[in-house]
Parts: sequence; C-alpha cells; structure tokens
Amino acid sequence: MPINIPKQMPARQILEEENIFIMDDERAVTQDIRPLNIIILNLMPEKEKTEAQLLRLLSNTPLQVNVTFLRTTTYEPRNVSQSHLSEFYTSFDEIKEKRFDGMIITGAPIELFPFEEVAYWDELTKIMAWTKDNVTSVMHICWGAQAGLYFHYGIEKVSLSEKCSGVFHHNIIEAPSIKLIRGFDDVFIAPHSRYTDISMTQLMENKDLVLLAKSPEAGPFLVMSKDGKHIFATGHLEYDTSTLAEEYERDLKKGIDILLPEHYFPNNDPTKKPINQWRSHAHLLFSNWLNYYVYQETPYDWR
Repeated sequence: MPINIPKQMPARQILEEENIFIMDDERAVTQDIRPLNIIILNLMPEKEKTEAQLLRLLSNTPLQVNVTFLRTTTYEPRNVSQSHLSEFYTSFDEIKEKRFDGMIITGAPIELFPFEEVAYWDELTKIMAWTKDNVTSVMHICWGAQAGLYFHYGIEKVSLSEKCSGVFHHNIIEAPSIKLIRGFDDVFIAPHSRYTDISMTQLMENKDLVLLAKSPEAGPFLVMSKDGKHIFATGHLEYDTSTLAEEYERDLKKGIDILLPEHYFPNNDPTKKPINQWRSHAHLLFSNWLNYYVYQETPYDWR
C-alpha cells in the first residue's frame, strides 16, 4: 500500500525511481480506509537523505501511511535550506493538539554533549512528554534512543574510547515470538555510528524494559518497553549502503582521527563498494513495528 507524501518533496523522485508506491493528498482522500498517521522528528543533519531512508521503510507494508515531518524551532539546522523546512516540515506548536498513531525520533551527531547542553533539549523533552498521551508507539533511533531512555527511564549514556562505526553481528536475546523481532534470524547484522553507548547495568536493572538484541562488539541494539509504547534502536538499520562510507569521508575531510568502519568495506578496502546485508531486517523491523505496535494498538477513532 502507498505512502502519502507531498508532490514536490525531493525524496519522492528517489522513491519513484525505486518503484515504491507513493501518492499525494488528492488521491489519498479517495481511499476509503483509515490511514496511519506517522510523525517523524528528523534531527539528522542531512535531512533529505534521512527522509528518503525512512519513507522507503515505511512504505513497505500493506498499510496506507500519512507522514508529517517535525522540526525543532529552538535550533536552526545548517545543512538544509529554510525553504525545504518551510515547505515540508511543521513545528510542535502546530501539531501539539493532534494525536498520531506512531512517531519516529531520529538520531543526531551530538552524542558527546550532555543531554541538558543540547540546544533543543528542553523542546525535545516537551515533545517526548507529549507522546505519552498523544502517540500510540514511538521508535527512537541512535541518539534519539539514548535521549528517550534517559528521559523516560533515567538510563545514562557512557562515552566510548573510540567511535563505534561499522556493521556488526547481533544476537537475538528474547524469544523470536516477541512481535517486534518476529521473523528475525537468530543472528543478524546492523550498522552503528556513534561515540557513546547506554549503561548496560542500568538497562538490565530496569524492570520496564526488555533487551531484545545485542552485539558482542557494539553492545545493546534493540530495547523495548514492556507495554510496546517505546522502541529503542541504538544503531541505524535505516542506513543506505553508502551512508557509513559518506560519514567516514566527511570525518576525514574534517581532519578527525577516525578508524575505518568495521566489517563494512570488502577486505577493509575503502575503495571497494560496500555490500548491503541488513536491508531485509530493516524492512522487517519497521513493518513489524507498524503492524503490531501501531496499527494493531491504535484506536480507529482517536476521539
């Protein structure tokens, strides 16, 4: 089924070239079904790339999905035009009286800052508090996962000695009968890109959270609240094949002393094209979330 996005959104052309079924408002209103309303708080610097990555995954289910993109107003991003933000994004004040079936809070390359020193932290905490009564289920990604675990459950983040960057193997911890990981292989791979981790001690002591998957090298990856209200992914299953390579090149140009992403380039040769081996589990994670934790749990009429 289709995903509903504006006609002029740059991600639309990318998705159409991939033969992904999308539609606009004119056609969506003729569909006699109850679409899912998903809001995405996009904190990533290269917003257009993140838009395409997430929309691609949200489109791969039998459900019609209406997507709203949310931006912060207490911080002006530098890597996207104001015209793009004005045309395709909304502010919290404009939607705070509404309710949404699902929400995604993305990562951001700010993990070395204490949470309270992040420019938009106060605004983000208001949004996360608002989700308790206005969103059925929230998926938090990378720094967004760390921020959500800290705000909702008091779990601290910890600094790493060097950046965790690469594609790592993960083991399923809980029984695969848990709906979020239904269909997952016992061992699967996923990209990570971060300078911090979450406290495993605090995570395991929290009785409201369930650790679903972890990596011997990259640590905890998938965490879920027992009520399904919050999903936390510390890595980036949504990443394109080339995203880690682009981040590596970006860091080198900035003069950052960065290691080669692990298990990513064939033969550890950055001149060779990486092979995407996580795409199927990315689609599976998002489809399971949309179906079991959003569609099956959200009321038909929010009123």
